[in-house]
Amino acid sequence: MREVTPTRSGALELAEERKLMRQGYEFLDEKRMLLATEMLQQLKVYRARSDALMAATEAAASALAAAVERHGLDQLLVYPKPPAPAVPGATRTLFLGLVMLSAGEPPQAPPQPAAVDPSPEARACRAAFERLLWASADLAARTGNLNRLAREYRRTERRARALEKVLLPEVEATIKTINEQLDMMEREEALRTRYALASAGGPPPA
Repeated sequence: MREVTPTRSGALELAEERKLMRQGYEFLDEKRMLLATEMLQQLKVYRARSDALMAATEAAASALAAAVERHGLDQLLVYPKPPAPAVPGATRTLFLGLVMLSAGEPPQAPPQPAAVDPSPEARACRAAFERLLWASADLAARTGNLNRLAREYRRTERRARALEKVLLPEVEATIKTINEQLDMMEREEALRTRYALASAGGPPPA
């Protein structure tokens, strides 16, 4: 418990400090709820994207097997690549000051160069791996979102608990002690006044 001089002004200052602490705790408590709700929503999306990544991985593996069967591994390795990869773009939003990322919409495939021996299997293989790249990027973004939300939740939880379990009880105890000391001082002063009047022969105060 902090050491303060027992005065009425000190008690009023501590009461105002307690009011601000309670407001801060209410804000942090509401923030905890909002963060927990958003984490559940992001976790739901993460699980869906994780399933999508598994499906994209299986589809890419099947498409690769078909392309290798059609062209052979050596020919597939020299199959012309696009002039620029279809890199997923990032979409940014803010939630309570935290950056939330997603991969946005799947990118449009760039123009494909002509191949000596083009085939539907090779085109399907390229498209499947482009979808796999997008699914991987989106899942990575969702993982980052969950990590940021969890880190902010832990920080908010620590601050809320510090107010609830340490700071507010400390201020409450200090205010109670000050009021008790002030009441005792007032009683002592009243007794001194009564005794002083009695010693002087005057009527005792009512």
